[in-house]
Formats: sequence, C-alpha cells, structure tokens
Amino acid sequence: MTASLKNMSSRFSEAAPAAGPTIGAGYAKGFVDFAVAKGAPRDELLKRAGIAPGDVDDLDNRVPLARYVALIEAGATLLAEPAVALQYGEAVRMQDISIVGLICEACETTFDVGTQLNRYGRLVFDGDAGADTPMVRITRRDDGLWMEAVSQTFNSDPLIIEAEFARLVWNTRMMFAGNPDFEKMSFPLEVQFTHEEPAYRAEYDRVFGAPVVFGTAWNALKFDKTFLSLRQPPVNRYVFGILSERANALLKSLQSAKSVRAHVESLLIPELHKGDPSAERIAEKMALSRQTLYRKLKAEGTTFEKLLDELRHKMALHYLNGKKVSVNETAYLVGFSEPSAFSRAFKRWTGKSPRQFRASAS
Repeated sequence: MTASLKNMSSRFSEAAPAAGPTIGAGYAKGFVDFAVAKGAPRDELLKRAGIAPGDVDDLDNRVPLARYVALIEAGATLLAEPAVALQYGEAVRMQDISIVGLICEACETTFDVGTQLNRYGRLVFDGDAGADTPMVRITRRDDGLWMEAVSQTFNSDPLIIEAEFARLVWNTRMMFAGNPDFEKMSFPLEVQFTHEEPAYRAEYDRVFGAPVVFGTAWNALKFDKTFLSLRQPPVNRYVFGILSERANALLKSLQSAKSVRAHVESLLIPELHKGDPSAERIAEKMALSRQTLYRKLKAEGTTFEKLLDELRHKMALHYLNGKKVSVNETAYLVGFSEPSAFSRAFKRWTGKSPRQFRASAS
C-alpha cells in the first residue's frame, strides 16, 4: 500500500461526524456506481464511509460532506488507486448526478452557467456561513481571467476540489467537442491548487492537459477570455425535456389564446426554472412597458405576481402528478431556490406538503 493510501486509510477509519456541511446524495451515489464499476465492493465502500445504502438511493437526501470524503478515501484504498477522485470527476458528468448540472447544461451561454451554479450551489455543497456565498467567481488578474472556487465547503478537502475541477473541465470539453471556436482555445490554460503536490501528479497532468501548480493561495482555473461568450449546444433533455413532454401542449394552447394573461403564461413557462422571472423581462418580450403590462393584466382581473404564483402551482401539480421527478427537482423547475420555500408555497396552495400530495396521488 502506498503512503498516500495509508494516510487515506487512517483518515476514514475515524468516525465521520453526522453534523456539519452536506453534499447532494447524487454525488455519493455517482461515486459508488463509478467505484463499483471499477471493481470496488459496494457494501464495503458504504460501510467504511458510514453511509447507509438508502442514503444514496434517494436523490432527495443529503450526505454529510465528511462521509462523502470518507467514501472517496475508501474507494481509493479498495481500488489501490489514490487518484480515484480525479478519475471520478473526469468520467462522471454533473448532469448525471445533480439537477444543478442539468440546469447549467440548459443555459444559453457559458457565462450563464456561472450564474446558475452560484444560484443553486447550495444544492451541491451547503454549510457556508452566508446564504449568498457564491460557489465560484470570475477574477480578472494581470495574467488573465480565472475561475476561483469561493465556497468554504468546496475548498474544504483536496479530494473534493480535484474531483470537481476535473468534472468541470471534462464537462466543458465534452459539451463543446466539435465546436470550432472552443477547439481554437486551450481549456484550461492553467490550474492552481492550494494543497501540496500529491504522489500521483502524473494523473493531474493527464486529466487537465495544462500547467498545474500546487501550494498556491487559491483553487482556480485560468481560461481564455473568449470562453465566456461561447453559446452552449441546445439541450432537449430533463429541464427542457420535461417541459417539452407535458408542457408543450399547454404552451401551444396558451400561445394561441388571445388574452394577455395567456400570453404572459406562455412566456413564463420556459422561464420558471431560471428563478424569479421579472415582469420587466416578460414585458420586454411582449414589446410593452412594465406599467402597460400591469394595466392590461389588471383589466383582466389579475396581477403579474398572482399569475406567476398560480402558474407555479399549476406546473408543480403537473410535475408531481407525472411522478417522473423528485419533490426537490420540482421545486427548482418551478423556480424555487430552496425546497423549504417550495414546501411552504405548496402547503398554501393545497393544504398538503408536496410529499403528502404525492403519496395521496399514488
């Protein structure tokens, strides 16, 4: 056993605390599936990490971040592969383990991805002191543009950073494969880490294909300035796939209706998952001023805020009745950044929690 693996073994043998920061269960499930495919025994992986099988089967769950790190360490030892976190990030896309990845994939530009990543970052890692703490930020320095990991929980362990930086790089390369503008640039231009150089440095060089510097003041990726203007390939799955499957018929009927209310609803439906659609944005799409939009809606006996609330109610019932997405996923698809806020709104709408409603509809 290498020194790196011995160190990992001693770390995960200590009981991981149940409290503290957590990570979405999809990340733990994704790692378990990845490690098992490489030959690690599933039961032993979970046992060493102190994770119950049901904790990773339900993607609405949260897993203590310390146990997730212990899971990676267990995989490294059982597979005799200290670089397993890098390899996991390289092989498994964020879209396959988190709704945040799917929302980011549905963005129009790479710049929008950062906005959505920060908006929903707490679905990946929670535990930062401030609710508004971003997950990443773009920093301009004399030597170029960098994407810096800001979240304390994101930065809390080298295994987390190496897995997620590898995932970010390979997500990007796969998404833009064949894009001539992307292929003109190198991505990333450089990668910097705060931790010291590990024994498996060669894997860093292979995975990132760029200069890698250790022992720096931050965890960051340097990139070409034209990268932020790239338009992502159109995606017709999950977020837009779900909208397409059941909401397209509703959208067509709304678009053909003559009322202002129906027109507003037709414009709101594809905007819901992005967060809080503003009246200004919808009015602009209708070539109206905000005041004119409000006046027209008032003449039809409603307001923009009431219409938005009722549409969220209608679409939430639509998704939950379909049973194809979880309660948490429904929350984000109808524009709530916090599942708890969605639960409160749903109880106001129906008198039941989302899970009670789904159970009664079964």
